[in-house]
Amino acid sequence: MNPILLGLDVGGSSIKAGLVDVGTGKLVSALRSVPTPTPATPERVVETCVAVDQELGGQGPVGLAFPSVVYRGLARTAAHVDAGWVGTDGGHLLGSRLGRPVAFLNDADAAGLAEMKWGAGREATGTVLMLTLGTGIGSALFIDGKLLPNTEFGHLQLARGGEGEEWASARVRTEAGLDWPAWAGRLNEYLAALHALLWPDLFILGGSVSEHFERFGEFLESPAEIRSAEFSGQAGVIGAALAARARLA
Repeated sequence: MNPILLGLDVGGSSIKAGLVDVGTGKLVSALRSVPTPTPATPERVVETCVAVDQELGGQGPVGLAFPSVVYRGLARTAAHVDAGWVGTDGGHLLGSRLGRPVAFLNDADAAGLAEMKWGAGREATGTVLMLTLGTGIGSALFIDGKLLPNTEFGHLQLARGGEGEEWASARVRTEAGLDWPAWAGRLNEYLAALHALLWPDLFILGGSVSEHFERFGEFLESPAEIRSAEFSGQAGVIGAALAARARLA
């Protein structure tokens, strides 16, 4: 029987969680979503994650996907959470509360792991760039299937000025009241800047907005192939659980 592990995906507005069969990538529980506490301090986020774990009845190692550069186990940035996370060992902090090991990783990297293992990138070769379009823009870069972690291409400076995620994230689409063609035009500018830098073979577009890919996908243009993520807003949860599986080894 395949292990069933808890995946947690902390975002700027919500924390998603679910129990995942890490042999197949399938959720075996309902996808749970609770508001990210405000302020999103380490203590309050961990408290929320503990409550969700208790509710879902998690056992074994846990995966914690987080919106930060995670370098050598420590959160190094805090773009959409409280600045108190910088320098925090999120895996140790949550693990000490749960009494179980925790895999702590960047949220977009987690989403990319899920898509490359079981989703839109499962047969892809060459250079693949996964983008998570949400409150900001996360990125996960794979070269011949190997992850280069913590790329943070959402902060790429565009020629027009400003960061990519402040021009083309799903949050900006909502805040600016952009229709799908107008937002796709902004996204095309961002994809063009990324292509000029990396020359990827494939873009995978994720985040919950990918559930509406049929409404904006026809307006996208790039020399690279563009695919919608198959796991949509579940990818971070599934990828976090996949990362936790390594702790069983």
